[in-house]
Amino acid sequence: MRKSDREAFLLSVLGNEQPPAHLARAVIEEKLRNAIIDGSLPSGTAMRQQELATLFGVSRMPVREALRQLEAQSLLRVETHKGAVVAPLITEDAVDAYALRILLESEALRLSVPLLTEQDLATARGYIEQLEVETDYTQIGRLNRLFHMSLYARTPSKRLMHLVEQGLNEEERFLRFNLSSMGLGKLSQDDHWELLRLAEEKAVEPIVAALQHHLNRGVKAITQFLNSKAATEPPRTRKKSPA
Repeated sequence: MRKSDREAFLLSVLGNEQPPAHLARAVIEEKLRNAIIDGSLPSGTAMRQQELATLFGVSRMPVREALRQLEAQSLLRVETHKGAVVAPLITEDAVDAYALRILLESEALRLSVPLLTEQDLATARGYIEQLEVETDYTQIGRLNRLFHMSLYARTPSKRLMHLVEQGLNEEERFLRFNLSSMGLGKLSQDDHWELLRLAEEKAVEPIVAALQHHLNRGVKAITQFLNSKAATEPPRTRKKSPA
């Protein structure tokens, strides 16, 4: 893509808001994050610091910090000779990432459920009710994250909560694929109502088992995607070793 075409593309996707200096990093990070999650910035798109700095009318420093934050969320990755690019939707380690999520979220839920208040449960119910009628996948991802976080709200370990939230942030982008391509929307909502019912009953081990079943739907969807992708890719030719 020519430089002028790239600039026009980025302008159409991100706009050219000129944020105040003290908000620049947060504004740039949020705009890029939303565009990656909703698919406006597809996998492989290069995120060049100077282009973004020019677009937003800022120095390269807040752009650099925003890109670092997005890399930490697995939305960007650094490639040799390219720099930061939008990461693939699903990578080979996605199953491992989900397995780690299951461990972390199970423990957070186990610690939180006995301490949940009526207000916590009402908040969780509100997110499910919004999910029933929401059709925008970006908002669905946000509401899904907020619902799960509401169930973990009383987890006493701040470090555990940080790791859990990081995993949920990473999932938002995949959730769009999960719901639109795999048709899991209704199943996910049924799971959410069941999780809420068990939380209201303070049924700790049953709700942990229900959460694991819920998250394993994601593992199955990822596995099916990776298997289908492998089936359509041409076999790699093995290089011959020198004699």
